[in-house]
Amino acid sequence: YISVNRYHPEPDCGCLIFIIWAISSWFRRGPATPDPSTPTGAPRLPSRNLFPKESLMDLYVYISEDEVFSDFNNTRSLFWFQRDLVYGDWSTGVDGDGCYEHSLDLDIPEKVQMNGSLYIHVYFTKSGFHPDPKRKGQYRRLATVHATRMLNKFKRRKFVKTKNLLTGETETDPEMIKRAESHGPVEVISHWHPNLTINMVDDHTPWVKGSVPPPLDQHVKFDAVSGDYYPIVYFNDYWNLQKDYYPINESLLTLPLRLSYCPLSLWRWQLYAAQNARSPWNFLPEDTYEQSDEDQDSVKVALLETNPYLLGVTIVVSIVHSIFEFLAFKNDIQFWNSRQSMEGLSVRSIVFGVFQSLVVLLYILDNETNFVVQVSVFIGLLIDFWKITKVMDVKVRWRPVLGIFPRLSIKDKSTYVQSSTKAFDDMAFRYLSWLLYPLFGCYAVYSVLYQEHKGWYSFVLGMLYGFLLTFGFITMTPQLFINYKMKSVAHLPWRMLTYKALNTFIDDLFAFVIKMPMMYRIGCLRDDVVFFVYLYQRWIYRVDPNRVNEFGTSGADPNGVVSNKDSTAPAEVAATPEAPALTEKAEEEKKND
Repeated sequence: YISVNRYHPEPDCGCLIFIIWAISSWFRRGPATPDPSTPTGAPRLPSRNLFPKESLMDLYVYISEDEVFSDFNNTRSLFWFQRDLVYGDWSTGVDGDGCYEHSLDLDIPEKVQMNGSLYIHVYFTKSGFHPDPKRKGQYRRLATVHATRMLNKFKRRKFVKTKNLLTGETETDPEMIKRAESHGPVEVISHWHPNLTINMVDDHTPWVKGSVPPPLDQHVKFDAVSGDYYPIVYFNDYWNLQKDYYPINESLLTLPLRLSYCPLSLWRWQLYAAQNARSPWNFLPEDTYEQSDEDQDSVKVALLETNPYLLGVTIVVSIVHSIFEFLAFKNDIQFWNSRQSMEGLSVRSIVFGVFQSLVVLLYILDNETNFVVQVSVFIGLLIDFWKITKVMDVKVRWRPVLGIFPRLSIKDKSTYVQSSTKAFDDMAFRYLSWLLYPLFGCYAVYSVLYQEHKGWYSFVLGMLYGFLLTFGFITMTPQLFINYKMKSVAHLPWRMLTYKALNTFIDDLFAFVIKMPMMYRIGCLRDDVVFFVYLYQRWIYRVDPNRVNEFGTSGADPNGVVSNKDSTAPAEVAATPEAPALTEKAEEEKKND
């Protein structure tokens, strides 16, 4: 049970939110806020919003292929004109919330069909003014707010050539194969989403230039002459799910576009800005952001579709999950770091766990999974290797092999070999092999006959990973067998197991709140079943002060150490002459069992 969920590369949703938030918050830290003073040393004065509260405004929206717009006389470029908007008004509009909408189908220019770009140019002017600088008397710089954004979004599409390794046939669309041959393994395609919201932040904070905290400083623009700042125009597409984007190609003649204008409070804008911030010091590759956006879709769907009460419980439970995950990790390290005797513990399960972690790491590297997942699995593999040094005698002999590599010596610990644990462990894995080998052979035949793979290397990794995901929980049963033979569970790390079990129950909640594969949900359920078997063993193998345990001592022995106060910790062997005799008696009882 120590390796619960080890072969699931997808992190738990609640833990994932916490990890992504912590890592992104760290790397979003920009340079220190500059000193809010002038070059002469005098302090800067607070600035004011150039658009006072309840100012009358006109909205101009232009659609163009040019990133820098200047063709104001082209009426075809004007998509939307809204007169006499009130800045900071929350009561007008169709629904009485200060929002207005406008929708229209756009004719697609030929360049946009060929992976070109399409831009939206938004201008807010005080009532009576025009955004065209060439119109003398109608244009005023301090009365005009301008924002530009690309409407389409470029996304990477990767082509993975797979085939049946025996027949060489594939079910991939022939058109996709042709595009892969002409464009290479990665193609950048323009995508479209029909919805976009234009927010004007209702903010009149007396900001001081040079002291605006990040990431807000990227959006607050100050006028170089007056020193005041312009209202913040924010293009809000936070609730546009990645699955709703569709590619732009030659078959499309028009593109639907629905724009909404709404006021936005400062605190809500801060939440959106923090979520969409990109630190200039971030070292993560660009495709990691795309994977992160896709991962956040599941969180957004949960926010949109989940009952508010259930969502509140989920948020609280996710925090508890992170705490339990940390406590389980801490107690696991403490247990193996202080463990001297391997009596009652399945060493083969620990070794097999290293093999499982290695297979998962190679599999996610072969399938180019999220970078954060790769790092977490790699750290887990290092911890499993460290456990090997605690459960076995590992020595490095400096007698080079082939004149280069040192010789590595790995032996079982004497406490494991000299006890009955090794015999029970060997017996458990022998019985287990009678079940696993036929299942493994059937799964390998099924995979090579009916599934497509990139090559034989990917076939081996995919077959091993799929087998471990489906039947890997069976490898947790040898410890159950050892507990049954020894009629004791005192040797187990119960604190760590309890934290792991609680996290597994929390995984069940997330698995049914957030859309996940059915196999993942079944995996969480079967882990619960294994833990309930552990609990049953703990109940039937209760602490008996008069029973001689597997370490040769008893709580009733006046010469022994009374260790039954804590049933989760093994008793220490007392340094008395009677201890060997008690040990021999215990060994005879085990043989009779």
